[in-house]
Amino acid sequence: MRKLLRRPSPAMIVACLALLVALGGTGIAASRLPANSVGPVQLKNGAVTNAKIRNNAITSRKVANRSLLRSDFAPGQLPAGPTGPQGPAGPAGAAGAAGATGATGKAGVIGAITVRTSSVNVDGGTAENGAYNSGRVTRLCDGNERAISGGTSWSDDALGRELMTGELEPQLNAQNQVIGFLAVGLNDSGNSSTFTVHVLCYTP
Repeated sequence: MRKLLRRPSPAMIVACLALLVALGGTGIAASRLPANSVGPVQLKNGAVTNAKIRNNAITSRKVANRSLLRSDFAPGQLPAGPTGPQGPAGPAGAAGAAGATGATGKAGVIGAITVRTSSVNVDGGTAENGAYNSGRVTRLCDGNERAISGGTSWSDDALGRELMTGELEPQLNAQNQVIGFLAVGLNDSGNSSTFTVHVLCYTP
């Protein structure tokens, strides 16, 4: 005796259709996308992030020439260019305000000033014959004194007498400090006269 098959219920038919649709969708999702099927239109802004790019995946060949900016590189990555020519000088700025006057330095102390003298007698020979007799005399300051200046004089101050100072030379110590003067007197007056050198000395 042949057994009759029962007609499936509507609920069973709907369940089977749902199973087929589910299996078909999974197959599409798991399948590989066709080549060149994803382009700029399919990608939204910001969809491709650093985390989604494999290391060293983007090489020089994949970057368009002159598409990167200086700001795209880390500091020190780009070499400095050659130094450009010097530009023209700018206009002079306004004069600054005058600075404050500095404090006055402490005045040095000068010790006592003393006149030191030495003399020599010079014979006048024959008056005004052009043959001058000379006398040389040196006067140094005392101790550690220093000389400020020097001068000479004659004891005979009558008018018309041929009396002259031929030389006045400073005398130096080992430190090149002036400590006195050497003087030379010339006499063609016909009379003996005293020639004196005067040295102005001070204690430093």
